[in-house]
Amino acid sequence: MKLLLDTHVWVWAVEDLRQIGRKTRALLKDPANERFVCAVSALEIARLVWSGDITLQIPLHEWVARSLEDLRADSLPVTVEIAVEAYHLPEPFHRDPADRQIVACARLHELSMVTADERILNWQHATSLDARK
Repeated sequence: MKLLLDTHVWVWAVEDLRQIGRKTRALLKDPANERFVCAVSALEIARLVWSGDITLQIPLHEWVARSLEDLRADSLPVTVEIAVEAYHLPEPFHRDPADRQIVACARLHELSMVTADERILNWQHATSLDARK
């Protein structure tokens, strides 16, 4: 299975694994599954650190590199195609630009989103898994 971690799931997987359900933890640990994050998630985390909304255990640039290595995850860039797809998603979809890019990334790369965001989980135009399960 090819998994794209939503921003909060990436943070939870490193900082507070208790937020992630048993089934999702098993998926993340299974070496047969590929794990990805969208580069825009790093931007979201940087903004959260900058604003003081989250505190990481180590400096951000180290956290990103170490977390990707520990999770055996690859980062996917925000391409022109993803940027365009983000605003061509079937509506209704919410307005958050980062979520739009992450979902566009998942759709274009044919990845299953791992998220706890009800708006994404209930949206019928992308494959998603509830990270809390």
